[in-house]
Amino acid sequence: MTARLDAQMAFLIEADRLKSILRATPIADDSRRENSAEHSWHLALFALILGEHGKDVAIDRVIRMLLIHDLVEIDAGDAPIYGEVDSAAVAVAESAAADRIFGLLPADQGAELRALWEEFEANDSPDARFAKSVDRFQPPNLNLASGGGSWRDYSVSYEMFEARVGAKIAHGAPNLWTWIAPKVRAFLSR
Repeated sequence: MTARLDAQMAFLIEADRLKSILRATPIADDSRRENSAEHSWHLALFALILGEHGKDVAIDRVIRMLLIHDLVEIDAGDAPIYGEVDSAAVAVAESAAADRIFGLLPADQGAELRALWEEFEANDSPDARFAKSVDRFQPPNLNLASGGGSWRDYSVSYEMFEARVGAKIAHGAPNLWTWIAPKVRAFLSR
């Protein structure tokens, strides 16, 4: 029991480091950039509130995915969606981070969370598709609320937004895409 609890606490204390990983997106009032821990919490809340817009999803699983999906950023950092990144290198770094971070847990919990993280990354189940959609849906809402946010920093056009974000939102949550697309188009056309 003590060894298991020691491992669980080591993981939880390590997870606290996610609070220091800054993202490109500002918070809604544009006073500062969001950190990855805040992002994960906000996504879980988005899923809880917007779950009715997912098709055949288990919201509890979606929330679990969203709470852990960015833990790998503790080691790999955040790769902004509009930034120029080497996707293959990011995938390698994130996989190594997943090995280390989920490896802190007792084997059964580590394997369970690693499998959930891999499911999210693969984006090939209804739960993962909805989770990925919510992950892509939250930042543009913050950008709209903050007067442009990271779109200003990366000179984002609607076409870039649609290509990098729109398809992921539409794939798992078409209603959310239908709702946000005209708002973003109007904002980015100004």
